[in-house]
Amino acid sequence: MPHDTRSIRSLFLKGPAGRLEALLNAGSPDATHVALVCHPHPLYGGTLHNKVVFHTMKALHSFGFPVLRFNFRGTGLSEGEHANGIGEIEDVRAALDWLEHEYSVPVIFAGFSFGAAVGLRAACPDPRVAALIGLGLPVTPVDDRAYDFAFLESCAKPKMFVSGTRDQFAPVARLESMVSTFAEPKRLVRIEAADHFFEGRLKEMRAAIEQWLTETLRA
Repeated sequence: MPHDTRSIRSLFLKGPAGRLEALLNAGSPDATHVALVCHPHPLYGGTLHNKVVFHTMKALHSFGFPVLRFNFRGTGLSEGEHANGIGEIEDVRAALDWLEHEYSVPVIFAGFSFGAAVGLRAACPDPRVAALIGLGLPVTPVDDRAYDFAFLESCAKPKMFVSGTRDQFAPVARLESMVSTFAEPKRLVRIEAADHFFEGRLKEMRAAIEQWLTETLRA
């Protein structure tokens, strides 16, 4: 594995529906964690190159962690077809398997929108995952499908959720009510005037991730 933290490795993961296109930003050789970041809805243009995903990667990489991003099945060069958020849970597990094979340290999971809805379901019960970040949690349907987040009511891992106060898929009152039912430890950060994609507020989003992770790793 390359140790130059500036290097980016393009690769394919072995996925349940065929190979998955991925990028790995190399980390420090003595990194205490690795990170996985999942992209938003592929049927609405979401890919591993999404701006929110990229800035999340940068936030996690600033700690020296190797960061893996991949395209869900049927997206970019990834094989297979979109599976309505069900098969994609298995894609996330495949990425976690790859990280386990390549590294022997805990995983920090982060997902944006669809990537959060799908990825948190895979990451929460997985013993390899130490902490969870949900960005733009889609409280209301993105694709006419409501996501069930009840599993987070019993997920005792450290969790942070970041949403804009103008997120059209996460009305503030509804988001706060939902997060209030989630197990501790948890934190909800609302970025003032930010929409679902944190347009013009990506710097604040990244700062929120870095602050929370610093505190969480210190605990």
